[in-house]
Amino acid sequence: MDIQINNLKKYYKDKLVLDIDNLQIKKRIITGIIGPNGAGKSTLLNIIAGMDKDFKGSVLYKGKSIDKNIYKDMTLVLQRPNLFKRSVYENIEYPLKIRSISKGERKVKVENILKRLDILDLKDKKGHLLSGGESQKVSLGRALVFTPKLLLLDEPTSNIDTNSTNLIEREILNYNKINKSTVIIITHDLKQAKRLCDEIVCIERGKVGGIDGVF
Repeated sequence: MDIQINNLKKYYKDKLVLDIDNLQIKKRIITGIIGPNGAGKSTLLNIIAGMDKDFKGSVLYKGKSIDKNIYKDMTLVLQRPNLFKRSVYENIEYPLKIRSISKGERKVKVENILKRLDILDLKDKKGHLLSGGESQKVSLGRALVFTPKLLLLDEPTSNIDTNSTNLIEREILNYNKINKSTVIIITHDLKQAKRLCDEIVCIERGKVGGIDGVF
């Protein structure tokens, strides 16, 4: 899913926090968004995710404005996961249930995700009782389980251990490679951006500073 942003302006009260004339996010690749704190990275991601509609300009997905079908094909993983007070299994299963996937198929998909993210032993643990790294894995699993065409990630490895970071990075790369989905990741870590991303968008003071091919 390619994304075209034109003449985007976002204000908080009277303060202009995003001012982007033109930005294209190419389909089927991993695009990183980097920049200092307060640059507008998360605000931009929330707008792309359809969570913030109070802006001027246009954001087009495959040439169309956002609608319920586009919503069904995207998901956002937050820096601080908001998990249900239910089991890990139920948290990951939820996107499949609301899409009316059969119980048998849900079981196969959820258990596959649990194994890939090395959290099978957590499947009966309550989501709100997990550690930071465990929560991030479950949140990513819930996002990946229904195979979205647009995967949005806001600092998915912040404040977690190296092993968990490596595993999450591996799954992001594998997901993009296997499913050819568009992935947008916000990261403060330039080294991580270079490891994961095909292109990097630099944002500073609400403006796009450059798009660099990494490879």
